Amino acid sequence: MKQQTAGIHHITAFVKNAQENVDFYAGLLGLRLVKKTINFDAPEVYHLYFGNEVGSPGTAITFFPWATSRKGRIGGGQVGYTTFMVPVGALGFWEERLNKFNVSYNRVERFGETYLQFADQDGLQLELVEREGGQMSKWSFGGVPADKAIKGFGGAILYSVHPEKTMEVLQDLMGLERVGEEGGLVRFRAVGDIGNIIDVNAKPMLRGAGGAGTVHHIAWRAKDDRDHRQWQEHVREYGLQPTDIVDRQYFNAVYFREYGEILFEIATDPPGFEKDETFEELGEKLMLPEWYEPHRAQIEAGLVPITVRVLEGDK
Repeated sequence: MKQQTAGIHHITAFVKNAQENVDFYAGLLGLRLVKKTINFDAPEVYHLYFGNEVGSPGTAITFFPWATSRKGRIGGGQVGYTTFMVPVGALGFWEERLNKFNVSYNRVERFGETYLQFADQDGLQLELVEREGGQMSKWSFGGVPADKAIKGFGGAILYSVHPEKTMEVLQDLMGLERVGEEGGLVRFRAVGDIGNIIDVNAKPMLRGAGGAGTVHHIAWRAKDDRDHRQWQEHVREYGLQPTDIVDRQYFNAVYFREYGEILFEIATDPPGFEKDETFEELGEKLMLPEWYEPHRAQIEAGLVPITVRVLEGDK
């Protein structure tokens, strides 16, 4: 049977300032900071996860805030836009909210849908779209009530240096269905109901440069560990070079770079972010894997304290 991913598991990006990152994604966008940990490969850097009330697969955008990071350049080999999905009827609320906090945006039409496109404090390109699919978020914070809250990912726009090759990977390897073409974009749909709509810029793009304001990788969903091992073998048989399985504590991960030079990850849905914190405690304490616990004092001393706070405009 052909393997198919349900859609996006998470998206990970680079930013500069950790507190500004928290203020934008938790304070302005109303997402929940569900996990405060470190980059396991660079423990002097936070790894912050934002999502719905529990950071369910398909809702979590994650960040490496690095104060000395260079400014990145969005281009080929990257996610161009990260798409968030909001409830039908909520787009007007979000227009008012972006205006209230002086975030400039553009309204664009694509495949019969209206999108609000804007950028975060580092220039990371984001967009909001209304859709029926996916479960409603149960999280409300600041000025964002649960009935208007971001449900999770709608999908993404991919920028490729070899778009035809990237589209073949999406269709033949990842199991997405090609469903349309419009305005220089080709649309694909995964089988899930969230994080499932992927648009690919059909023209080759100049290679981007990693740094603040760019996406590091896009991760796709695997059902469980068994499915994950099958994905690893599936990628290898396709002719790409998957890494070994890496324990990321809250999911297992395999990475590979597809032919259009976008870094893909395949991540398991379980165990999730409640593995080491209760629902009520999510995101409050710096969580470290056991091999870093002996160095907690040193690690914490090197990290700038951050606070999830209600923005002044919402008080």
